[in-house]
Amino acid sequence: MNILLLHPGAMGASVGAALVGNGHDVTWVAADRSGATRDRANGAGLRAVTSLDETLDADIVISVCPPHAAVEVGQSVAERGFAGIYVDGNAVSPATAAKVERLFGDRYVDGGIVGPPAWREGTTRFYLSGDCANRVASLFENSLVDARVVDGGPVAASALKMSYAAYAKGSIALILGVRALAESNGVGNALLAEWDISQPGLVRRSESGATATSLKAWRFVGEMHEIAATFSAANLPSGFHEAAAELYGRMAAFKDTPGGADVDTVLRAILGNRGGDND
Repeated sequence: MNILLLHPGAMGASVGAALVGNGHDVTWVAADRSGATRDRANGAGLRAVTSLDETLDADIVISVCPPHAAVEVGQSVAERGFAGIYVDGNAVSPATAAKVERLFGDRYVDGGIVGPPAWREGTTRFYLSGDCANRVASLFENSLVDARVVDGGPVAASALKMSYAAYAKGSIALILGVRALAESNGVGNALLAEWDISQPGLVRRSESGATATSLKAWRFVGEMHEIAATFSAANLPSGFHEAAAELYGRMAAFKDTPGGADVDTVLRAILGNRGGDND
């Protein structure tokens, strides 16, 4: 199959590599992309083209981009008359997914990726829904991407992704917010001591979670808003994930910090004291 991947970030590159490993020709649009993106694409075996118009004779387009760009990317493909299958693999609400679906009709496949970039077996699931979901899932057979079809309608994969990330990423935001609250009241050490007694492993989770999310917090802002919208559409309170979006927004500047920021640096940023945030 001829597949266009938009765009090979950390996750997208691993998705592309899985497809290349199965013998598919995977292209990406190199125009206006960073050197880091080029390196990822080259490492994944993707073939560069200079513009979107060059490659819209592809059989399938797969979009893996930040949530806020999902509709715009879909529109840019649809307005060029793309006639193949469009896969939206982004962390968006069912309502946002439905906007993209309307651009492509029954050629739309909804996707939700759970897990880290797929470089090890058994870590990463790509949930898919829609009329062509089985066809897309077959592209990843016996690869490091475990593609699974979800029943429940054309945007079921996004609903599952939102439900999963609401806890997985929302809980880290809560833990870091709680640590920041304790620090602001001068009881940070006392809280950690109590966690060691009553919540074994939580201190370590807060430390590792701070470092891991600091690099990706800028992406999580939009995802938390999408989750909040999903709660609201279900007539459920959405305030928690709106607050999580604000918290991740305070961490967004750590995007390019080598190795990520340590928990103390992250807590200073959350509390609005960024002194020493490049330590």
